[in-house]
Amino acid sequence: MELHTLTIHQLHQQLKNRTVSSVEATKALLTRIEATDSRINAFITVAADQALAAAEAADQRIANGDCQLLTGIPLALKDIFLTEGVRTTCASRILENFIAPYDATAWARLKSQGAVLLGKLNQDEFAMGSSSENSAFGPTHNPWDTDRIPGGSSGGSAAAVAAQQAIATLGTDTGGSIRQPAAHCGCVGLKPTYGRVSRYGVIAYASSLDQVGPVTRDVTDAALLLQTIAGHDPKDSTSIDQPVPDYRASLTNDVKGLTIGLPKEYFIEGLDPDVQASMDNAIAHLKSQGAEFREVSLPHTSYAVACYYLIATAEASSNLARYEGVRFGHRAKDSQGLIEMMMQSRAEGFGAEVKRRIMLGTYALSSGYYDAYYLKAQKVRTLIQRDFSEAFKQVDVLLTPVTPTPAFRIGEKTADPLQMYLSDIFTIPVNLAGICGISLPARPASNGLPIGLQLIGRPFGEETILRAAYSFEQTTDWHRQKAAL
Repeated sequence: MELHTLTIHQLHQQLKNRTVSSVEATKALLTRIEATDSRINAFITVAADQALAAAEAADQRIANGDCQLLTGIPLALKDIFLTEGVRTTCASRILENFIAPYDATAWARLKSQGAVLLGKLNQDEFAMGSSSENSAFGPTHNPWDTDRIPGGSSGGSAAAVAAQQAIATLGTDTGGSIRQPAAHCGCVGLKPTYGRVSRYGVIAYASSLDQVGPVTRDVTDAALLLQTIAGHDPKDSTSIDQPVPDYRASLTNDVKGLTIGLPKEYFIEGLDPDVQASMDNAIAHLKSQGAEFREVSLPHTSYAVACYYLIATAEASSNLARYEGVRFGHRAKDSQGLIEMMMQSRAEGFGAEVKRRIMLGTYALSSGYYDAYYLKAQKVRTLIQRDFSEAFKQVDVLLTPVTPTPAFRIGEKTADPLQMYLSDIFTIPVNLAGICGISLPARPASNGLPIGLQLIGRPFGEETILRAAYSFEQTTDWHRQKAAL
């Protein structure tokens, strides 16, 4: 197999056996990026020199007998993670030339094992979007059909894996931003429980919703990456201080006795026929392996999108107030006075979608509207959390679609933000409840486009969803199908 097509666990074995070097693997991926990224636009920054230096250092570690799971593995990061010495733009003009003085904790943990950073990946600006069209550096294209979106906001993370430009990547998920692009690009995308992975050094969008997770080629790699990045971090006050299980041990290929819930609110009229057929096929697969199914209800699902777009925009309004042209980032020139400079810097630096969400959030938090909007949304969020708690009294895991349709065409929904927002209708409730979910490839659409299956677990139930996902993956070969680039 060509080096750029390998999984983490396959490449690790070759590095460990010294049949290939990290420098060789890194060069193969840099060559792949150069050959394909003009069509995909997955990368904002390619850090070739730093990557080759890190690969040489990794090879030296391996020669000295230190070959951990991520040593010498070439990875890429969504451009929302701070990386010392490599610019972090968040796909925004306001941070176009920003180089952070320290590393995000998730990347620091991978780096400490000797992982290699190929570069930083395209996304929706400040992670605000479902299609990766809202980037100041141009849209990312889906490797399966370059006229279509790859999903968002971690579109570059999923597209880079699907285009075989990186062995695996990290993304962030605020309302589906890992799972949705993973579904559209035929990858595995895992959103861990809120607090399981440190958010320190990750540029904030909505702090009570954001979570870091892996985008990979198979479930095993998702478990391996989660194993490395999970765990308490005293630098993140929302990080949970509890032991990290051995996630790879949960990959047993056995779902006998597992009860899987089917939320009736997720299997609705209007669901794309190909998506419905893919879910029916997945249910039949898991039944044949011994899983039991039960219909459950999540009655407040219909309120989730409205609830999310009040809470997320309110938190974004607060978080993005720091970009004012004074301390770091873009500063407007030729402005008269401090207030005009701040206003002009923000007007020039932020894109249209970011401005829309800041205005929505500022309105929801304003005097006279706070109780009617933001406070009410927080109460609805509690009801959505309770829905999941009640469902998990009856079942071990929930099975749903990831998206209502396969990937749509670039430009198809940009004129109608509400239709774009509804792309995340099946993923947003998971973030509001703070629980875990995984997207993995299911039976593709009739036109060959990938479709994602979502498995949702209770808080800190990553072992259970990984177990079910691995069992499904082992009886199908859809994760092995590759985009023809």
